[in-house]
Amino acid sequence: MPLMSSTIDSRLQHIYKLVLRRNPGESEFHQAVQEVLSSLGPVVDRQPHYLAERVIERLCEPERQIIFRVPWTDDHGQVQINRGFRVEYSSVLGPYKGGLRFHPSVLLGTVKFLGFEQIFKNALTGLPIGGGKGGADFDPKGRSDGEIMRFCQSLMTELYRHLGEYTDVPAGDVGVGTREIGYLFGQYKRITNRYEAGVLTGKGIAWGGAQARTEATGYGTVYFADEMAKHVGSSLQGLDVVVSGSGNVAIYAIQKVQQLGGRVVACSDSSGYVVDEDGIDLELLQDVKEVRRARIATYAEERGGKSRFVRDGSVWEVPCQVALPCATQNELDEDAARTLVEHGVQVVAEGANMPCTPGAVHVFTDRGVLFGPGKAANAGGVATSALEMQQNAARDSWSFEHTEERLGEIMRSIHGRCVDTAEDYGRPGDYVFGANAAGFIQVADAMLALGVV
Repeated sequence: MPLMSSTIDSRLQHIYKLVLRRNPGESEFHQAVQEVLSSLGPVVDRQPHYLAERVIERLCEPERQIIFRVPWTDDHGQVQINRGFRVEYSSVLGPYKGGLRFHPSVLLGTVKFLGFEQIFKNALTGLPIGGGKGGADFDPKGRSDGEIMRFCQSLMTELYRHLGEYTDVPAGDVGVGTREIGYLFGQYKRITNRYEAGVLTGKGIAWGGAQARTEATGYGTVYFADEMAKHVGSSLQGLDVVVSGSGNVAIYAIQKVQQLGGRVVACSDSSGYVVDEDGIDLELLQDVKEVRRARIATYAEERGGKSRFVRDGSVWEVPCQVALPCATQNELDEDAARTLVEHGVQVVAEGANMPCTPGAVHVFTDRGVLFGPGKAANAGGVATSALEMQQNAARDSWSFEHTEERLGEIMRSIHGRCVDTAEDYGRPGDYVFGANAAGFIQVADAMLALGVV
């Protein structure tokens, strides 16, 4: 749940109350708005024209919200009905850019929270992309390829009219990988009679995708965490790391930690978590989760040795110096944060979108733990999507090494912007403030330059 609005500057309280009134029941969206507004008091002190021009009120209202029916037929010939969403939140810096999420929990408030976060995340990359998000309350788990194809084709039959490489460019997210993007792109091409590769990102390498896109969010989170550690004279070398989740983001975060000399001692899925004191065997984990799609208990059974599975527990009970929440929103609460602090955590970087509750963030910042918010720490995925757009526009293809090098440069730049902005406002080491203020200022100045639109 959001913190009390008393954490928001008194001049901005009425904006938060307006958001609550106009968006009832959308607690995740409320939380995202509250988190940004809580950082803006010092910004409007220095630049009061943002208040006079009502920039913040405008930012709290999406430019466009699209909701539509998605009918499709399952393998038994039964008609199924889902609901599709696309929130085209802000195009002030470029075409709307943000993923599509397929999960039963997807509601309008979920998509609005993700889209709002995406505005500032995309701004921090320094690339010309606006913010948006979409998805559907469809669960791909247990569905055949044919069912997933028919669902994606039905979704795109409505969504295509809102997309375009200069308008709105979706990507993948939870439940949407290369397979789903392929079905979506195929239907877009079929309807429009255009091979407009830049209209979707996360494509397969053979048909317009970018090298390193699969790894980008996990890699970027670890690059950011390593920069945080370096800023205080350390690095990830030799540190114990806990990663929540075992999906795409988590797996490639584990890989990059290991490449940088850290030791990942635990990871999880929805059934529980595994602890491996010898360090996670990445090859086995990938086989279990990506090839066989088995539960993580299988990893412990086959790994043996000092590896063990804990059913239904919290992975944050495992002592570590670095914590990377990479599963889902609000997975790490205040109690878990206190446990991590008691066990000596030094760095926390969000690989998922808003995985730490406001109470957890308060615990970390109050106890001097370096905390990297998702809009900065997990921007590597969308940054690499923007690089994919560049390649598509140029009819070009870059090597893995070149794309990863560009990713590293972007993440270091984001870290530098957060640090410099926080220090400029007298808040050294406050990555939450630095990310929120830097992203907001860039978007707000562009909004003023374009007039009231």
